[in-house]
Amino acid sequence: MTRVLYPGSFDPIHNGHVELAETAAGLFDEVVVATLANPSKGDGLFDLESRMSLIQESLEHLSNVEVTKFDGLVVDLAIQAGADFIVKGLRAVSDFEAELQMAQMNAALSGVQTLFLPSASRSSFLASRLIREVVRLGGDVGPMVPPPVRQRLEGKLDR
Repeated sequence: MTRVLYPGSFDPIHNGHVELAETAAGLFDEVVVATLANPSKGDGLFDLESRMSLIQESLEHLSNVEVTKFDGLVVDLAIQAGADFIVKGLRAVSDFEAELQMAQMNAALSGVQTLFLPSASRSSFLASRLIREVVRLGGDVGPMVPPPVRQRLEGKLDR
């Protein structure tokens, strides 16, 4: 039985994230999706509890996915969760450089290897940072996010 960890800030979770979770759920027996507090990613749109809830709602159709949160090292969570691998998505070549460096560091710290999954071309442009920026400027990201996120964003914009 293979268990993988799919970590990220997921602020907010978007259709590219959902696609990657679906791919991982089809390839592996169990997938742990973990949202983290990442101060290096700037001002968040949703707090950690809200993100966890949105991820659960967005992935409830996947029976072999578990959702959690964390604030430490990804490798510590991978070991604690009993993950065989860490799964990360790649949208473009530019993602590869940063993700490869993190994967190598994680392997050096723990021995846990990272598997890279490419995103589909229809969602390769999606990034939470861009979603947040468009939302803050009043743009419509509805088609780019799962329905629970769309609903929550509409509530944020109505304030």
